[in-house]
Amino acid sequence: MHLSKTLTLLLPVLLTTLASPANLIPPSDAVSLLSFKREGDQDNKLLYALNEHYDYCEWQGVKCAQGRVVRFVVQGLGLRGPFPPNTLTRLDQLRVMSLRNNSLFGPIPDLSPLTNLKSLFLDHNHFTGSFPPSILFLHRLLTLSLSNNNLTGSIPVQLNLLDRLISLRLNSNNFNGTLPPFNQTALRSFNVSSNNLTGPVPVTPTLTRFDAPSFSGNPGLCGEIIHKECDGPRSHFFGGSSNATAPLGQSEESQGIVVVPSSVKKHAHGKKTGLVLGFVFGVVVLGGLSLVVVSLVRKKRSCLGKEEALEMELERERERGEVVERVELGKVEKVRKMEEAHRSGKLVFCCGEVQQYTLEQLMRASAELLGRGSVGTTYKAVLDSNLIVTVKRLDVRQGCVSDDDDDYGKVFERNMEVVGRFRHPNLVPLRAYFQAKGERLVIYDYQPNGSLFNLVHGSRSARAKPLHWTSCLKIAEDVAHGLAYIHQASSLIHGNLKSSNVLLGVDFEACITDYCLSFLADSSFPEDSDSAAYKAPEARKSNRRASSKSDVYAFGVLLLELLTGKHPSQHPFLAPTELQDWVRAMRDDDVSEDNRLEMLTEVASICSATSPEQRPAMWQVLKMIQGIKESVTMEETTLNGFS
Repeated sequence: MHLSKTLTLLLPVLLTTLASPANLIPPSDAVSLLSFKREGDQDNKLLYALNEHYDYCEWQGVKCAQGRVVRFVVQGLGLRGPFPPNTLTRLDQLRVMSLRNNSLFGPIPDLSPLTNLKSLFLDHNHFTGSFPPSILFLHRLLTLSLSNNNLTGSIPVQLNLLDRLISLRLNSNNFNGTLPPFNQTALRSFNVSSNNLTGPVPVTPTLTRFDAPSFSGNPGLCGEIIHKECDGPRSHFFGGSSNATAPLGQSEESQGIVVVPSSVKKHAHGKKTGLVLGFVFGVVVLGGLSLVVVSLVRKKRSCLGKEEALEMELERERERGEVVERVELGKVEKVRKMEEAHRSGKLVFCCGEVQQYTLEQLMRASAELLGRGSVGTTYKAVLDSNLIVTVKRLDVRQGCVSDDDDDYGKVFERNMEVVGRFRHPNLVPLRAYFQAKGERLVIYDYQPNGSLFNLVHGSRSARAKPLHWTSCLKIAEDVAHGLAYIHQASSLIHGNLKSSNVLLGVDFEACITDYCLSFLADSSFPEDSDSAAYKAPEARKSNRRASSKSDVYAFGVLLLELLTGKHPSQHPFLAPTELQDWVRAMRDDDVSEDNRLEMLTEVASICSATSPEQRPAMWQVLKMIQGIKESVTMEETTLNGFS
């Protein structure tokens, strides 16, 4: 439709310059160039005229290979006008585009069709709008320069997916928000100076290579890389106050609303009681000994109803921003038992890990609440040594397991001993665990780049495209590696695979977390429709236990989520042939990618078969994905040989 409209507009011009009737319809690349000139060159600086069929390959700034435009470099020519959509973006063989040092204005159009682009220079113009999300789909990009424009908004963390980048220049714009934790190993040129960025500069192996001038001109930036101390209050992991906004996406809890606990004071001779495990608040005891005596003889309520009622009461107090002035004796008793747990418990480090901190240091850590899920509550804890860890406080509520349940404690310890030995690049490593008197902690490495759920859904608009198929392939391979390792290294299963339990590591590798903890899940925790959609049909029955084939089913759902960008609850129940059509309809990929998409969709379809007997083992799924990867690599090698 767009091409026909463009031809209609350009036909009067073309008729006056064509040499023969045989050339009345010019090549599509020529139409694209002339369409760009028509709107983007309002002062007629580009003297383009089509006199012969391949004449456009000799135009200023144009270079062709086998009749297709592969370079378009028109820098410093004084071009004035907008960058019109559906013009240069039709040059699908373009490797280099440079429009730098002109006077182009307006938003940058959708560039996602330029899948072969390796260098993009749009700097020193007057472009406006936010960072172009379509650039995130240019997976072959080596050089990106958007500096000296008028771009606003945040710099997307998904830029880390462009893992081939050698040069990234975003300086002299109006970008705001925090700086993403860039960690592309090949990055050698980097500049974000003269923007409005705020917060600490992430300490990654890549960003530490660059000096302070690469970050200058951002008064709100701080951190050790630029030798500027960050201000702001610190909250404490166990007790104290916390008003920081919690980042989303560290584990299964990130899908819901994150509630950060407010300050709660306890007046008892002016001293604060150190409350344990990020869940119990400092309280104010205004009553005297009589209140304690009366409370001691109250009828014991059920453990679940009592805890939920108290949580609701505290939540109402938090919403009003008031200090809790009263507390039930049962809460005081819980505090006492938890303090005893600290004195008697021991922090166990896994797999020969060197003890880097004590339980007391962990209790004093600065913290942010990341969220709450069926397994427990998750925190980001920053210790005095600046070591950052993720701490999960496990909930044990099924059947109201008592604090003296020694059998349960032994089961937990045996499970942690096995899981603590797991070491794989695609598993978030378990570093330590703690249990005493019914209180249980699990400590993992902190992953700075959030979850796969946030990558796919979190900051993407309703009209945004799903992830590029190459990203889908890489993430699917990473997750399959991790799951296959769990199944082969033990008799355990993940049991709770979902996109929010897949985190992105420092190099944006996909790492599975919360594995082998499903037996601890709180059956009373309300399950959302998306989480339920990952469950295999046989696992939805209360009398059936999940198995490794249940993990395979969840992997199939996850793969469809990657391919379509749709939440699992929105996946239709379709036959395999219809599933291919649905996935294709959810994407805007070039038709040439259909074969690759079909292969990935077929893997997802096989994994999500209704009958567990029809699903392959996880190691077989991994082999399928690796086969797709090898065929694509061979195909690209063959094509590059002709480039």
